[in-house]
Amino acid sequence: MFSRLTGNTHAKDVLSRLIAKGRVPNALIFAGDEGVGKRQFALEIARVLICKDAIDGACGVCSACVRVGSFSMPGADDRDAFKRVIWSDHPDVGMVTAHNRSIFVDAIRHLETEANFLPYEAGSRFFIVNDAEKMNDAASNALLKTLEEPPLDTHIFLVTSRPDSLLPTIRSRCQMIRFSPLAVEEVERYLIEEKAFTSDEARLPARLSRGSVGRAVAMNVERLIEERADMLSVLGSVIETGDLAAALKIAEKMNDAKHKENYEEALGILESLIHDIWRIRASDDVTRAVNADLADRLAHLADESGSLDLAGWLDEIETLRQNLAVNINRKVATDALFVKMAAA
Repeated sequence: MFSRLTGNTHAKDVLSRLIAKGRVPNALIFAGDEGVGKRQFALEIARVLICKDAIDGACGVCSACVRVGSFSMPGADDRDAFKRVIWSDHPDVGMVTAHNRSIFVDAIRHLETEANFLPYEAGSRFFIVNDAEKMNDAASNALLKTLEEPPLDTHIFLVTSRPDSLLPTIRSRCQMIRFSPLAVEEVERYLIEEKAFTSDEARLPARLSRGSVGRAVAMNVERLIEERADMLSVLGSVIETGDLAAALKIAEKMNDAKHKENYEEALGILESLIHDIWRIRASDDVTRAVNADLADRLAHLADESGSLDLAGWLDEIETLRQNLAVNINRKVATDALFVKMAAA
C-alpha cells in the first residue's frame, strides 16, 4: 500500500493500519514541509477506499483510480472559481485551495454543503483543503462547524505546512499525520525514475530541495546555479569584505521583476549555504555539506566566519520567511536581513 509514493515510511505504516482496520478518521491533518507528498498521500487514501479492485492498495489503473487524481485547476485570473469546491474527474473527490494567499470562506461553505450530500459513486466523499493554513478566521470557523459533526460518509483532509497556524479547536478535532523531509537519495531517485532526470541533472536539485520532491521538480538547474552564486557573493560580502553595498545590490536583484518569483527559492539557497558553513566550522567535515561541490569555498568562509552568529542568521531568515505570509515589503525585509548579517 502506498508503494507508488516516495518516502515517509512511518506515515505509510500509520495510514495502512487505519485503512486495514476500516478506521480512517473523518478528519485528518497532513502536516509537514511543502512538497513532501502530503496531498498525494491524501489522494491515495481516496483511491484505496474508492478503487473497486483494491487488494493491497489501489490498483491505480481502473477508471475510478485515474479519475480521483485528475483535476482541471482554474487559472489565477478566475477568482470566482476558487470560491467553490474544485472537483476532480471523480464526483466524490473535491479540493479547496487558496487564491493567491487566502482560502475563501465561500469555498469552505460550499464544502460544508457538499459534505452533507450522499456519495454519487463511492462509499464516501473526500474533500482536501490544500494549504489549510491559508484559511482566515471566517473560513476556519465555517470549517469548524463541519468538523464538529462530520457526516459519517465524508472524509476531510487538511494539508498544511504550518499546522500551528490552524485554530486549536480545528486541530483538536482532527488526527494529525506528520510527514518528514525526504532523504537526498530518495529525492534524487524520484527525479531519475519518475521525471527522467540524468544522475548529473538530479544531484543539485535533490541536495538543495531540503527534502522536498515538489521543490526539486520545480527547480531550474541553470537558475539554481545563478542564484547560488549570488547568495555565495552575499556571504562573501558580509563575512570577508564587509561590502554591504554589494550585498544590497543582490537584494535589489532578488526583488526585481525578473527574479521576484524565485525569491523564496533564493532564500532557501542562502539558508543551505549558511547551514553548510556552520556545520563545517563546527566539525571540519565538508563531506556532509549540501553544497558539497563548493567545499573549498565553504571551508574558507567557515574559517573566516570566526564567532559570527550563524544560528542567529538562520533565525532571521526563518522569521522573514514566516512574515512573507502577511505580504511584507520583501525588498525592505531583505535589506534589513543583510544589514543585520553584516553588523554581526
